[in-house]
Amino acid sequence: MGGARFEPVRAVRAYERVVEQIEEAVESGALSPGARLPSERELMTQFSVSRSTVREALRVLQARGLVRSRPGDPNGAEVLAFSPVALQKSMTTLARVSELSLGELVQFRMVLDAAAVLLAARQRTEEHLAEMTAAVEAMRSAGGDGFGAADVAFHDAIARACGNKLIQVCTDVVRAVVVGLIEDRIARAPDREALMLRSIAHHEDVIAALRAGDGPLAARLTRQSMYDYYAGHLPAEERAALRALLE
Repeated sequence: MGGARFEPVRAVRAYERVVEQIEEAVESGALSPGARLPSERELMTQFSVSRSTVREALRVLQARGLVRSRPGDPNGAEVLAFSPVALQKSMTTLARVSELSLGELVQFRMVLDAAAVLLAARQRTEEHLAEMTAAVEAMRSAGGDGFGAADVAFHDAIARACGNKLIQVCTDVVRAVVVGLIEDRIARAPDREALMLRSIAHHEDVIAALRAGDGPLAARLTRQSMYDYYAGHLPAEERAALRALLE
């Protein structure tokens, strides 16, 4: 006998096979966004499974954001366009079960946002710069509630200007997870007003660097801005790791 150790095998449920086949059809492009799956009855026939199996598969596909199924709709479920919802759920779960620390998430934001502004310095148009400026004006005039939304608009404008879809999706997801974990602490921070003013000043400096086409400066300012905004909410050892990205 060799030293190999085997695990008990798990019987695959029929609905999982249905899910796999439909996922493969979407990933291969055989099913495009907006297309309709066959009706429940037709799926029962094609897969040779029961109605309850088909419904369980549709529930899983809907939870993963691949299809939208409406009760009582005589048509089959609709195939949805790609959405980062599933990625956000996975990352949120990782953060909630402490596999990902807040420090690691902020580090990743520093890396992503710095990369986005490096690209934006090359690709930005006057329209992008105007969007960023409008967002910063909205941050300045917003009360506590509107500040976050205006800040999101600023970062969205940069993500669009960088022109990389994957950076846009990841930036969006990581920002949502970080904000979800920390917004209460920031709302209660005694120096919140000062943080907001410093954030506005940083954003204005980033716009000036992008206008001048100076990507490295914009990236440095972005990393510093992230550090200033979040470092106070992190333990000392995680703060030291963030500082490595400032050097």
